[in-house]
Amino acid sequence: MTTPLVLYDDARARQFEPFALTRPAGELRAGAELIRRRWERAVRGRAAGFAGAPHLAAFEEFDAPPSASGTLAAGTIVANARCAIALDASLGDASVWNCDGRVAAVRLAAPMDVARLSDGTLRLDALAPGTGGAVAEIRGWWMEEIWDLSARLSNMLVADITALAPGAEDVPSHVSVLGEHRAYAERGAYFEPYVIVDTSDGPVLVRRGARIAAFTRLVGPCVIGEDVQVGGGKIKNCSIGEHSRVHGELSGTIFIGHSNKVHDGFIGDSVLGRWANVGAGTITSNLKNSYGEVSLWTPAGLRRTHQTFLGSFIGDHAKLGIGTRLTTGCVIGAGANVFGSEMPPKFVPPFAWGDRPPFGEFEAAKFLEVASRVMARRGVTLGENGRSALAAAWARRGEFGA
Repeated sequence: MTTPLVLYDDARARQFEPFALTRPAGELRAGAELIRRRWERAVRGRAAGFAGAPHLAAFEEFDAPPSASGTLAAGTIVANARCAIALDASLGDASVWNCDGRVAAVRLAAPMDVARLSDGTLRLDALAPGTGGAVAEIRGWWMEEIWDLSARLSNMLVADITALAPGAEDVPSHVSVLGEHRAYAERGAYFEPYVIVDTSDGPVLVRRGARIAAFTRLVGPCVIGEDVQVGGGKIKNCSIGEHSRVHGELSGTIFIGHSNKVHDGFIGDSVLGRWANVGAGTITSNLKNSYGEVSLWTPAGLRRTHQTFLGSFIGDHAKLGIGTRLTTGCVIGAGANVFGSEMPPKFVPPFAWGDRPPFGEFEAAKFLEVASRVMARRGVTLGENGRSALAAAWARRGEFGA
């Protein structure tokens, strides 16, 4: 019998904008995999639910579990969604799991009302048994801030590819491989002639169903996800989520999945949400002219990141018009439609319309119509729960000041 697993968004995770408005933290991609799927590998089963912000109650997406409700049974494992557990980790029979000196997950000793997790302030160590419960150490990475997804990417990819590689083979012999690390391809991955894979700085994994076009250079560490189409260009140190389409130059970047960048342009040290579309010639700045520290907008205000290289964080369903230029450390809110001749500011609010303040507003009915149309192009239906979740996000748009 599978142990129930619930992913918990604590108060810090609920500030991970521009993504927290439209998805729980467990549905963020950290390294090669979604955080939730990392925990599912460890428990060898599917998650039963997530405990997140109330506006995400109707969240629905592919194999994601629903919002948890009612009473969590004794024995349920409650895991902090900010901890991206190592892909080769196994939880065993412990009652408490620590990662890097902090409680990452707890097995409930008694039934608990999920309402105790509703505002994100409950610390998991408060649920840990006082005595008698076995404590185990697990490996993983904590996401303290949203920019840690980018900052930790390279190290995570090296470890993740090692864990995922046993199910893959070497790339086909007609692919040119440089460097001393391995280049792996899962069954069903397809490579046209004139593809180069450079493993000098780390391994590369191309997952099943992916198609790599001629004149593509993949530079490790790098993971190309399932059914991704790479149309050429240089893809370096990236994690490209399933069913995305990419082309041009990408570096240090995560695509959560189902997003498009199919033309020339540069995206570096960035994270793109699902169903985002990047117009032709879009360029992100990921390094200041001064080579100084990049600051980033957060719900708590402009924050120092201690990062020299940091690009853009582009929310779910955001759209960027052709020739868009994004400044270093730019945040594009969920559902924003950015177009025009000027460089947008460092923060574009969710569901904004245009390229500069005062922004117009992407009207709710029109936004849902466009979202439904975009998803249908990939054979995905925007169901009633999905509509409700996006409508709830749209209703909260006014909470985000520029």
